[in-house]
Amino acid sequence: MSFDVALARVAQLQSLFAAPAAAAPAPAATPSTSTSTAFSTALQNAGTATLGPTGTVAPTAAQQPASSAGQAIVNLVSQEVGVKEQPPGSNDSPRIAQFRQATAGSGVGPWCAYFTSWAAREAGVPLGDSGQGFGRVDDVYAWAQKSGKAIPNTGSGVKPQPGDLIVWDEHIGVVEKVGADGTINTIEGNSSDQVIRRSYAPGSRPAIGYVRLG
Repeated sequence: MSFDVALARVAQLQSLFAAPAAAAPAPAATPSTSTSTAFSTALQNAGTATLGPTGTVAPTAAQQPASSAGQAIVNLVSQEVGVKEQPPGSNDSPRIAQFRQATAGSGVGPWCAYFTSWAAREAGVPLGDSGQGFGRVDDVYAWAQKSGKAIPNTGSGVKPQPGDLIVWDEHIGVVEKVGADGTINTIEGNSSDQVIRRSYAPGSRPAIGYVRLG
């Protein structure tokens, strides 16, 4: 074998044992426009979310629970302030006649209990075992005691809530709000022949008790 042939053979063997060159890395994938936009939106939403007390995302205003029955009653009766008897002293008017319809078998007469029966029915928490309403204050409170909805006014520590029915001897109204000093603000039907707002300083006119419907 000639020297040139031997060199060629050695070069051939060296090429067979040499490690193959590493493959060039593939170019990185470019995220699509829609994916980038979705991620950006999610990131912005995460930045504006409000955390609740447990660290979870708090619900937005639209997700808040509905008003309680008591607040619903307050909302209803506040719209009736100014309704008056026509003529005065008659216990009647077209609107008062509608209040009476919330009480089965009712007739024209003192209508403070008709008014609260109407408000309770419209708020979805009617008075009476069958939702029949009551025309007499005593009947309202007797039913409340039997059904566990009565809160006797035993003195200090008894504080009504908005929407509670406030019961006196032969009269009834709706608690609108309670002041920091204990003043009870009410909305009452058949008070001075109309639906009217009243305020009672602590101890000025103690109630027999309250009726809490929800």
